[in-house]
Amino acid sequence: MSIDRIVLAFAGTVVIISAILAWVFTPMWLILTLFVGANLLQSAFTGFCPLAMILKAMGVKPGEAFN
Repeated sequence: MSIDRIVLAFAGTVVIISAILAWVFTPMWLILTLFVGANLLQSAFTGFCPLAMILKAMGVKPGEAFN
């Protein structure tokens, strides 16, 4: 699995978890969803993604977006 796919899978998982937590506990968990969305948006333009940097340092195979 490449860095690109791991980043997308992680972001999707966090969004789903935060939506469930917002539904069960408090809507304040939607702030986490907002953070993930904003991070995905800025990484699309800048190419900077903290998770991608961590994965690259761990030796995960780079993809097209984060190399």
